[in-house]
Amino acid sequence: MYKVGLTGGIGSGKSSVAKIFRSLGLPVYDTDKEAKVLIEKHPKIRTCYKSLFGDDIYTEMGLNRAKVAKIVFNDSFKLKELEKVVHPIVFKHFVDWCSLQNSSIVIKENAILFESGGAAFLDDIITISAPLELRVERVMKRDGVSAGDVMARVNKQWSDDKKIALSKYVIYADDTVLVTPQVIALVDELKAEAPKYK
Repeated sequence: MYKVGLTGGIGSGKSSVAKIFRSLGLPVYDTDKEAKVLIEKHPKIRTCYKSLFGDDIYTEMGLNRAKVAKIVFNDSFKLKELEKVVHPIVFKHFVDWCSLQNSSIVIKENAILFESGGAAFLDDIITISAPLELRVERVMKRDGVSAGDVMARVNKQWSDDKKIALSKYVIYADDTVLVTPQVIALVDELKAEAPKYK
């Protein structure tokens, strides 16, 4: 099975590209979505959150994400402690998910694929690149946040240049280039590569 990572900075268009891959028949593992489910339900993860943030970090509505985000944004120790527990569990979930797929190619969508160390467990990487101004504009519109809030998140992630240097494939998602034809062409390339990864 050919395991390909799909990454890009916040607002780069990962979700839109992932939808195109799905529409072309490739299974896509949405790391953010799956991690959110595991954070709510997995006993080991819940224990970790409670030990770091207190028993009241989970309410009847679920994890108090805003409180966690505010704390870990300024406390790299707590962030690293969370990552030590969460990342291996999410990785195992991905491996289990792969075993259920009837495809020679799977895509793993993950905003922090390089930052989390997850890229090392994949065969190749696709980075989606978009101009910073456009990304900031997209996230402000999508999340209803200020440019400063978006930039604080952008600055926690690797730059496009750094990701591109470590990626086999690049999709350009700015307003001047159509994305769908790039993805269609890339699927053909992935299908040509897949037999090498049986």
